[in-house]
Amino acid sequence: MAEPGGAGAAGGGGSGGQQQGSPAAGGVAAGRPARSAAESPGGPGSARTAGKKAQLRAAPRAKKLEKLGVYSSCKAEESCKCNGWKNPNPPPTPPRAELQQAVVSLAEPCRSCSHALAAHVSHLENVSEEEMNRLLGIVLDVEYLFTCVHKEEDADTKQVYFYLFKLLRKCILQMGKPVVEGSLESPPFEKPSIEQGVNNFVQYKFSHLPSKERQTIVELAKMFLNRINYWHLETPSQRRLRSPNDDIAGYKVNYTRWLCYCNVPQFCDSLPRYETTQVFGRTLLRSVFTVMRRQLLEQARQEKDKLPQEKRTLILTHFPKFLSMLEEEVYSQNSPIWDQDFMVSSSRTGQLGIQTVISPPPVARSVSYSASPSSLEQPNSGNMSPACKVSSAIDPNLGEKRKNNEPYSMEDSKRPRVVGDIPIELINEVMSTITDPAAMLGPETNFLSAHSARDEAARLEERRGVIEFHVVGNSLNQKPNKKIMMWLVGLQNVFSHQLPRMPKEYITRLVFDPKHKTLALIKDGRVIGGICFRMFPSQGFTEIVFCAVTSNEQVKGYGTHLMNHLKEYHIKHNILNFLTYADEYAIGYFKKQGFSKDIKVPKAKYVGYIKDYEGATLMGCELNPRIPYTEFSVIIKKQKEIIKKLIERKQAQIRKVYPGLSCFKDGVRQIPIESIPGIRETGWKPSGKERGKEPKDPDQLYSTLKTILQQVKISKQ
Repeated sequence: MAEPGGAGAAGGGGSGGQQQGSPAAGGVAAGRPARSAAESPGGPGSARTAGKKAQLRAAPRAKKLEKLGVYSSCKAEESCKCNGWKNPNPPPTPPRAELQQAVVSLAEPCRSCSHALAAHVSHLENVSEEEMNRLLGIVLDVEYLFTCVHKEEDADTKQVYFYLFKLLRKCILQMGKPVVEGSLESPPFEKPSIEQGVNNFVQYKFSHLPSKERQTIVELAKMFLNRINYWHLETPSQRRLRSPNDDIAGYKVNYTRWLCYCNVPQFCDSLPRYETTQVFGRTLLRSVFTVMRRQLLEQARQEKDKLPQEKRTLILTHFPKFLSMLEEEVYSQNSPIWDQDFMVSSSRTGQLGIQTVISPPPVARSVSYSASPSSLEQPNSGNMSPACKVSSAIDPNLGEKRKNNEPYSMEDSKRPRVVGDIPIELINEVMSTITDPAAMLGPETNFLSAHSARDEAARLEERRGVIEFHVVGNSLNQKPNKKIMMWLVGLQNVFSHQLPRMPKEYITRLVFDPKHKTLALIKDGRVIGGICFRMFPSQGFTEIVFCAVTSNEQVKGYGTHLMNHLKEYHIKHNILNFLTYADEYAIGYFKKQGFSKDIKVPKAKYVGYIKDYEGATLMGCELNPRIPYTEFSVIIKKQKEIIKKLIERKQAQIRKVYPGLSCFKDGVRQIPIESIPGIRETGWKPSGKERGKEPKDPDQLYSTLKTILQQVKISKQ
């Protein structure tokens, strides 16, 4: 055999191959290995081999030479073809423990060629003890692989074992180091690696979380990566039976690579070992993810009673949701986590340093947005962009969205304190008392009364999966995706129906223009609204072209939630200005969304770039990257609840109620603040400016302001 994974036909899979879905170590639950102990990496056979190596390395030099002589060619004569010394008095098979084997003399002749043992090991006379021990390690690995070759029933796996057996045998003869040759190439085989992709996934989905909660997600990712590193892939023949339409040839190459570089080196340490997650990428992950996810969770459910309570909640509740979100990115055609420059171009917070170590604490919520500005320069691919697809939340009660919105970070603690600031310790103490989200938001939230935030109903529907948000667009480079094209047609219909004064052909041209994108609002699989926009990254702004929600779905907060998602999407892409021409009916909506006629973008930046409409008003909106817009109303309510609690605490401390003021009934128009009964007891103090100020006559102030207003009006004429 010239190389592993060559043109040999795949044999039928037998009991020799371990079923995919059995983690050999570090799994959620103990796997059911199908291989024997001698063949199972990391199993008892591996431990026995390690023990034998330690014992042999501690043996006398003469014993080491005897062992190496068995695998060393004879050098007595050039014509001698003997490739290994054979003991004329072989020990019994199996060896008997009670018989102490004597050390063979170097003069002992070979049973095959009759030349002395010394003639087989003459090349080892000046070899260091360290090199001798290295070669002895290879010898024991060769013997171990020989056993595996004879016990393995799967043809593909047996072929790889035999190739590695011959490779190590050759290394002993030539005193070289093992190098896998042929068409397998050298690791890494795909970039980014699985580990990097998962790292990017955590950064992409969870970078907005506070550090403690983000660390929880990192630990979940470590647990997942560790599962992959100890996962046994199914053999190509097993895969052919399970998925006959898959690319079996491609899978066979990756399976062979995995055996040579990741699996076999776990029990043959003379071979260089690589972690599966560091040398393979999305291709291998796609081939194992579905089966791996299903069997991992099935094993966890079967053995849930054996798990500690905290780990049970983590694995049975949070880990499945983490895997579901990751699965979406693994199989998505356009997920940014697999871009090689993802972390360089998009991460404002740096690498998370995920490594394959198990240490799983509880989990937190996620909201997914792309942070890859590199995608701005490319036309949309025609498939759904995950850049603004909101996934299901693991904990829907978290309000914070991004790292820089952590309420009390170290950065905040370094800021100069302002007079009147509430101590952080007190805020944390009050926050610890607000544990019921319903109580925090108030009773009106549950019933969606008139006092609720405009986007509250939409946000709750999104959490329940009733509505979804997707950034979609047309592409001239790839074959159109049927679902995306249907959504684009639906968007064109919504815009045409809701904007009757806009020519339908014009709407169609822009919606299907590859330079434009549309944030689509999907409900029950159909489009009910959207915002069409075009990004100008070099100019630092985005033009909003169309914005509409179908008439029978209006007044439900969808328009506000749409705009908030669009703001979050642009913050992740580092574009912080919106411009739009609003007609007379849309001005009110845009004002509610933070737009104004005061344009912050310099005119030179947008003139000639955006479309000008007659009878419309140019409006702009400047985004604040520190605001989590889709959760902003929740955070405001949380702040109100904190203030309310602080007031209640202060009131409880004062414990005295003063009668109301009656002086105003007697005609008094104003009184000094400090004269209000009880005001000083609350902690109020007049500022320095107020202490030195003389009270102003209100009539005189009114006259002065009226004069100023008249002069301003005259100057405008």
